[in-house]
Amino acid sequence: MDRKIKAVQFGTGKMAVYTMRYVYEKGAEIVGAIDVNPDVIGKDIGEIMGGEKKGITVTSLENAEKMIQETKPDIAIVTTMSLLSDVKDAFMLCAKLGVNAISTCEEAFYPWNSNPNLTKEIDEVAKKTNCTITGSGYQDIYWGQLISSIAGSTQKITKIKGSSSYNVEDYGIALARAHGAGLDLETFDKEIASVDKISDEERQKVINEGNYAPSYMWNVNGWLCSKLGLTVKSQTQKCVPQTYKEDIVSSTLGTTVKKGEATGMSAVVTTETEEGIVIESECIRKSIFKRRL
Repeated sequence: MDRKIKAVQFGTGKMAVYTMRYVYEKGAEIVGAIDVNPDVIGKDIGEIMGGEKKGITVTSLENAEKMIQETKPDIAIVTTMSLLSDVKDAFMLCAKLGVNAISTCEEAFYPWNSNPNLTKEIDEVAKKTNCTITGSGYQDIYWGQLISSIAGSTQKITKIKGSSSYNVEDYGIALARAHGAGLDLETFDKEIASVDKISDEERQKVINEGNYAPSYMWNVNGWLCSKLGLTVKSQTQKCVPQTYKEDIVSSTLGTTVKKGEATGMSAVVTTETEEGIVIESECIRKSIFKRRL
């Protein structure tokens, strides 16, 4: 290509600071940025990145379509929320305008097993305008490509088991909320863990209605089964809150998480396949906040 790749940034929170920096480091350029937060709309993205001004200010979501039509970006980077339903507007706008989009939305890594109807809706629009809508992130490398490559070199597999751990505080507020950070244990059980306790039939109904909030490993297991040609017989998850013995401060949540409240969670997803291979994946999300002085 004889010119710089042009990118539009959806969302200007914690993750966007990194993705915008990467765009410039790799020789591309940002031609627009979009957010719903009134505190950042109108701000120069250079200020948000903690450096010199770039001459690109953040646009409201209401004006996003006009801005994209004027700037004609090659790609859109979506770093807003963790669930497909929450990034639907950004994805559908990109699909409608024929802009290739890539997102850190964890569910978007493989949403076919958690929100298939919305996934199909976005997919159909993107195909009409000949663009791609892609979910990526750490799952793509460490739980997707790496594991499937190792599996491809293995003579026989009976079980794939592993875990990953990260600090919720290092990411944005959407991830923290998705992990139940700041909830008391009763609320955690009601809002986060309740879907672990329903039947397969009930869960599938919730999934088909687009109301399922999967743990991130739910989509990882689905991706692995699809990649490895495995047929899912059953899949379950168990979410357990993580707590701390003292009050701790979260800058991401903008509050103090009280002793005994959830600072994150551990989620274990177990998939049994018709081929006899079991996949058991776990992600442990703890929040290492500052102790309250």
